[in-house]
Amino acid sequence: MSAKKILFLVGDFGEDYETMVPYQMMLMVGHEIHAVCPDKKKGDFIATSIHDFDGFQTYSEKRGHNFVLNADFEAVKPEDYDALMIAGGRAPEYLRMNQRIIDITRHFADNNKPIAAICHGIQILTAANVVQGKRLTAYPAVGPEVTMAGGEYVEVPATDAVVDGNWVTSPAWPGHPEWIREFLIILGTEITL
Repeated sequence: MSAKKILFLVGDFGEDYETMVPYQMMLMVGHEIHAVCPDKKKGDFIATSIHDFDGFQTYSEKRGHNFVLNADFEAVKPEDYDALMIAGGRAPEYLRMNQRIIDITRHFADNNKPIAAICHGIQILTAANVVQGKRLTAYPAVGPEVTMAGGEYVEVPATDAVVDGNWVTSPAWPGHPEWIREFLIILGTEITL
């Protein structure tokens, strides 16, 4: 396996597990991953949030950790990367308002590069208008956005993932084992025990 260079879009109040775990897993298997956020530089941090289901009609949000970025957003050249990952949580709702985020996302979709998005991260894909004809999942509240953007929303348990070509999506962090495994397969990563 040759190590891949992965761009990871994150932002303030992105979901803690959906930021920390994928980042650490890509490093663990030997890939290079650059976590970036608009208006922030290498060494700056984002504040994460922890989403829990406490018996209410929707999830609650608690302050998570400070996650330190390891690359400058302004220096990103999408053509230098092999794949894109997008964290979920609240961050995608404002990240999708950044035109450069949209342009970067379109680069990966238009060039048929692997994309992994989780939870609300799919909001960036819908805002970039790249889901037309794609089968994908997301946090259920994002499902209508997928449909309105021309994608096929697939409802699956939170522990699952949906693969369509070289895209892999999952509803939430309980799906990490399947979501990350499927993304590693798409990347051609070989793990031997």
